[in-house]
Amino acid sequence: MSDSSTILKVDNIHLSFGGTVALNNVSFDVKQGEIRAIIGPNGAGKTSLLNSMSGFYRPQKGRILFAGHPLPNNGGLPYDGSAGGYEMTKVPPHKVAQLGMARTFQNIALYTGLSTLDNLMAARHVHMKQNALQSAFYWGTAQREEVQHRHTVEEIIDFLEIAHIRKAIVGALPYGLRKRVELGRALALEPKLLLLDEPMAGMNAEEKEDMARFILDIYERRGVTIVLIEHDMGLVMDISDRVVVIDFGVKIADGTPNQVKNDPNVIKAYLGQE
Repeated sequence: MSDSSTILKVDNIHLSFGGTVALNNVSFDVKQGEIRAIIGPNGAGKTSLLNSMSGFYRPQKGRILFAGHPLPNNGGLPYDGSAGGYEMTKVPPHKVAQLGMARTFQNIALYTGLSTLDNLMAARHVHMKQNALQSAFYWGTAQREEVQHRHTVEEIIDFLEIAHIRKAIVGALPYGLRKRVELGRALALEPKLLLLDEPMAGMNAEEKEDMARFILDIYERRGVTIVLIEHDMGLVMDISDRVVVIDFGVKIADGTPNQVKNDPNVIKAYLGQE
């Protein structure tokens, strides 16, 4: 990535499942400190793209470079020094959060039998330096670390206004609050880049308004770069800096919200015009 302001670069990604092509030579970049939206009709390949970026899928062709957190000896992970980024197509999924990338899922993925607090604390394992054996011999160090992690989680709970459900079992919470807990768990990873897969799907108008406010606060107050998949076009056009449009696995438009919404290819994809 020659441009130092680029935090993520997707370069000619091709992904197929058997004879079905999910992504066909898709390329775009994400700049540090922006909200970058990915839109497209249902089945266009948006979630496949997010799964490729976060290491859940392995594209057959192309590269995805992420300027993540610098690690000692690059953490033993594939790093392209000339491009200034980790090659995410070769990074194991369980190492992605360590680099500073976190995500939420279209279908909520939480520990439903645990409390809100426990779900957020579970996300802190990436930053824990003391293991169970060390804790047995160095209780003071482990205890201090536990207090630090608890402080971080409590700050997130306050930030997302979920103090009233901090001890509630997540599986018993209303859908909108579970979505907020999942967002909190992603924040507990202290991401440099946050991937949001339809964070407002299934919400009512009030819940959507709250979630939009939290997304903007994460972007403005916490300085986190965001990649957003969302079907609410009004929201996308209001809060995004740039938008990339995918249709049938192909990029058909890329630009500012105004450029994209006036693009004939985008109008055709959404309205089904000849």
